[in-house]
Amino acid sequence: MLGVLIARARQGRRTAPFPVRSPALPALFRGLPTIERAACVDECRRCTEACPTGAIHLTEGAAEVDLGRCLFCQECSRACPNGALSYSREHRLGATDRASLRVDGSGTPPTLDALGGELKQLLGRSLRLRLVSAGGCNGCEVETNALGNIIYDAGRFGIEFTASPRHADGLLVTGPVTANMRDALRATCDAVAEPKIVVAAGACAISGGPYIGHPEANDGVEGLLPIDLYIPGCPPHPYTLLDALLRFLGRGS
Repeated sequence: MLGVLIARARQGRRTAPFPVRSPALPALFRGLPTIERAACVDECRRCTEACPTGAIHLTEGAAEVDLGRCLFCQECSRACPNGALSYSREHRLGATDRASLRVDGSGTPPTLDALGGELKQLLGRSLRLRLVSAGGCNGCEVETNALGNIIYDAGRFGIEFTASPRHADGLLVTGPVTANMRDALRATCDAVAEPKIVVAAGACAISGGPYIGHPEANDGVEGLLPIDLYIPGCPPHPYTLLDALLRFLGRGS
């Protein structure tokens, strides 16, 4: 027992000081895409052709990247002959409005409005979510589960995941919502008491991701449930998830 206590003391504090300090992101982290318009040739369009989900739209004098469709796969930046499109270290990707996920490549993060009124009073200090994997590849689920480890420790902010929707304040949905999960998702949402929130996490849950247009997928949660918070990524990094949830609750930096 003494050996365990000594080892723990040597380990020190493992929990990240987020959001008081900026997060320590891994070297391979890919955040908000940016476009250098001066290096972008309108007639080129190699990035739009390389994008597997049609997330990039270029018009004369303007550019748009739909973070809800983006897989952050870098196929676009690899295809660009002038290096006009790249991925920044900006981890703040969450949004409360679907249209806000369509960014112009200037480096400005999407708009995320905090809860207000009754929901702020009810959920601002304690939020219980039921995770629903609606046909995902398990990537988003793994990153979401990481919120419970000692590094991110979402529980210190009162954010926890529950096994039953009847004990939850809302849903966090991952995956493109496959045909055999549509009814299950609706039933799970119905089991959550009002007022409740719905979070779509990952490209699949927001738009269908690489399964966009597939007859056995619903192109995400849109059209099935009202979405209160969108968290892009493929999968979203735990810091992206935690940042979006905290700012949504009015507790972010």
